[in-house]
Amino acid sequence: MPTARLAVTLPEDVWIADLSSRYPDATFRVLAALPDDETGVGLVEITAADLEAVLSRLDRTAGVRVFEVLHRGDDRALVQFETDDPLLLLSVRNSRAPFEPPVTIVDGVADLEITASRDRLSSLAEQFRTFGLEFDVRSVRTSMDPESVVSDRQRDLLETAVELGYYDTPRTCTLTALAEHLGIAKSTASERLHRAESAIVRAFVSDASVVDERAHSTE
Repeated sequence: MPTARLAVTLPEDVWIADLSSRYPDATFRVLAALPDDETGVGLVEITAADLEAVLSRLDRTAGVRVFEVLHRGDDRALVQFETDDPLLLLSVRNSRAPFEPPVTIVDGVADLEITASRDRLSSLAEQFRTFGLEFDVRSVRTSMDPESVVSDRQRDLLETAVELGYYDTPRTCTLTALAEHLGIAKSTASERLHRAESAIVRAFVSDASVVDERAHSTE
């Protein structure tokens, strides 16, 4: 299943975008969040050289109904908040894509990772557009579950081939030597390897084609 890393530019009138833009050297890490119909409750870690100024500004922010400082150090504070502007949270919730904290926000841009199916990533892109959120796809990586792609016998075969050096460059183990080690015919080893390799390649290509950056850009 693919994991997409996204950089979401938050609208200037959203409180956390305004606050982080006013203090571009500060870092806001949303550690947990729960969106309701029109509000959101979350836990954010704020790191800033002038922490007092950031918290003072937060206290005067219209988009935050209430906040409570749970822990505070010299340059770091853990804050629980309730907001009327949970656009990012609502976008993720409406797309049914799993929320994966932390979400890091610096200077009005949220950096987040989403692991989801192709359909849900596409739905998330549509939700971003609906709420007027611009975004860029920073990277996409795939994470295949071997148990769902190849059988136990195929996995054992591949692991043995790797251990003996069949996939080294240059190869340190021939197909004939691999077949002899396994006690099977060379043709059988070749066919089993081909089936396993084909399954892995198909799974990889299927996941790798999930995100089209141009289709998911709101430029």
